[in-house]
Amino acid sequence: MGHLLLQGGAEFKGRMAASDCAALSRCGGLDAPVFIIPTAAVPDNNHQRAGGNGERWFRSLGAHRIMVLDLIDRRAANDPAIAAQLQPRSLIYLLGGFPGFLAQTLAGSAVWSAIREALAQGAVLAGSSAGAMVLCDLFYDPAQAHIAAGLGVLPNACVLPHHDTFGRQWVSHLRPRLPQATLIGIDEETGIIGNLEENEWMVYGRGTVTLYRPDGTRARFGDGMVLNL
Repeated sequence: MGHLLLQGGAEFKGRMAASDCAALSRCGGLDAPVFIIPTAAVPDNNHQRAGGNGERWFRSLGAHRIMVLDLIDRRAANDPAIAAQLQPRSLIYLLGGFPGFLAQTLAGSAVWSAIREALAQGAVLAGSSAGAMVLCDLFYDPAQAHIAAGLGVLPNACVLPHHDTFGRQWVSHLRPRLPQATLIGIDEETGIIGNLEENEWMVYGRGTVTLYRPDGTRARFGDGMVLNL
């Protein structure tokens, strides 16, 4: 089983290097393929710029096998040629943007099946902001102001990105609506990496990760600390 990397936003800058380098080390190092999926940035026509930023960022970290997938709609998500590119021992990175569009595009698609298979065989699946949100069973879609079905990789959890700016404002709205879920508030330039089977997560970056547990307790974790979801 591979690992998940959940980031709170402001990807491809500053202290995000720590979690991204850790992710690369867990899937084979700088020789590992990096697949950037810019789907969440399509609604505001930002996917090409965002994908290019991602490619330059990972090259600056020393990676050299980087591909930005042209995954802009449901048709592309079911394109067997795109799905066939994904492989084990790689880093698969979902960019931030619009979580509702990302989830609807990937759910039940050929690409999503390929991602799950790669994850089962040792890939690292990463998501920043919207990319992290949709990996849970449920996520809060601020564009529609409602809770929507995610892609189901991380059960009993809901990621609140940009927790140090606006994400913490969602807690009071979500806590009574998701009573059995752990709310995971992740600051910008901060990430956590973990293996679902072991449920042990390491924090990287400049900010903190705040867990709002179903029993009403709250705990904060900083760089280098280990947590259990």
